[in-house]
Amino acid sequence: MSKSPVVLVTGGAGYIGSHACKALADAGFTPVVYDNLTLGHRNFVKWGTLVEGDTRDKAALVAAMKEHKVEAVMHFAALSSVSESVAKPLDYYDVNLHGTQTILTAMKECGVGFIILSSTAAVYGTPETVPIPETAQPKPENPYGRSKLAAEMVMRDCEKAYGLNWIALRYFNACGASPAGDIGESHDPETHLIPLALAAAAGDSAALSIFGDDWPTADGTCIRDYIHVTDLAAAHVKALEYLMKEKVSGPINLGIGQGYSVLEILNAIKDVTKREVPAKMSARRPGDVSALVADSSKAREMLGFKPENSSLEHIIQTAWDWYNRRHNQ
Repeated sequence: MSKSPVVLVTGGAGYIGSHACKALADAGFTPVVYDNLTLGHRNFVKWGTLVEGDTRDKAALVAAMKEHKVEAVMHFAALSSVSESVAKPLDYYDVNLHGTQTILTAMKECGVGFIILSSTAAVYGTPETVPIPETAQPKPENPYGRSKLAAEMVMRDCEKAYGLNWIALRYFNACGASPAGDIGESHDPETHLIPLALAAAAGDSAALSIFGDDWPTADGTCIRDYIHVTDLAAAHVKALEYLMKEKVSGPINLGIGQGYSVLEILNAIKDVTKREVPAKMSARRPGDVSALVADSSKAREMLGFKPENSSLEHIIQTAWDWYNRRHNQ
């Protein structure tokens, strides 16, 4: 790459955003982190400058884009808990939809024509077929999924009206940590299965709650497609390179095309850590669905993307190493 295009990374101090910044820097881009640090971590900003700001603040976004001569945006800043979205839908539409609209308005004002959106498999709802292709009719069953689908629709309309180039990466379950041990999951409160299960296995929390054992799956627990966060970050870079070259917009699934149930994850954690995961059965969570597994053929064919770090053993080992590093400092 002859020059170093500047990419504004909203939510770049968060879990996935920080891994994306690392991948961008490694690929010859210049990431600029835009984060209000409500959910992000200042010490995760290791690749590029930090601009403290909110995605709903158009003036701050315009200033950042102009000062740093931004050429593209990667948009991770969002609220992302399904159950919380059911209880607080207005918060989710404010951050996830209004925030995206404000970013797009700032991009239009500054002449920035490329955006990669962190979207989600939650836009599909309960799928008619599994694995789920991008052509499946979106039927989100919770405000989180609906807010992300609405953000995609706004981008699609901006493409028609203003020539915006966009890709919505609909990913499934991001997990694991950087093998270098410098960044990983650090949410407060934590809502993701693997770090919660590791905390229970380590004896640092109460028994893990399994939300439903009566789903229409082989063992009665929910099935999800787990992709390592470093693979996810690499896919974001591939998507941006593709978009800037080909200017072809649309949604793309990111997953490995294989699902694991909650009980299968707990068994794998036992295999890696040599510890039992104390668990208890709880009621289903509002807005949950039984199985989400990606048809990842579009990412493979269009982007040349192939997950290289998403074996279940590697995911859990890197997450366990990160967990121990954080709790033994």
